[in-house]
Amino acid sequence: MSDDRSTHAGGSAPAIDGWFTVPEPNSGTGPQLIGSRCPDCGTYAFPPRDGACPNPHCDSDSLNRVPLSATGTLWSFAENHYAPPPPYPAADPFEPYALAAVELADEGMVILGKAAAGVRAADLAVGMHMELGLDVLYTDDDGVDRLVWVWAPSGSDAADGGNS
Repeated sequence: MSDDRSTHAGGSAPAIDGWFTVPEPNSGTGPQLIGSRCPDCGTYAFPPRDGACPNPHCDSDSLNRVPLSATGTLWSFAENHYAPPPPYPAADPFEPYALAAVELADEGMVILGKAAAGVRAADLAVGMHMELGLDVLYTDDDGVDRLVWVWAPSGSDAADGGNS
């Protein structure tokens, strides 16, 4: 992980560089996932990568970095009740959290991520509208909050738990 605190106010930085954007405070923009897209066939990939197109029917040997949709539809979900083993960071004490698989609005690909803080599996329903956010995954030894993308219910689904 690179130390890019200088570009992120408040002592925060991405847990994984290059996979998502961290907007400047008060910028009025939200975070976006960064993916790759084949210029020949339009196939998307996440996480972003270089090299050949992942579509086996395409002969392209290049991919372009592109922002991905920040909204989508909940495709599946689960709740994790076990702390990850070392060397992966976990809260102490560990608290269960929901995972959300979201089909991106424009690309049609499914991206797995942690649900936003306070969102449990009981709050989710397949077909809900979801939006991308950021949350602290852990604080590193230098006191920098390392961020990760999260999914949260959006619009009317946020208010009624997907029962609209």
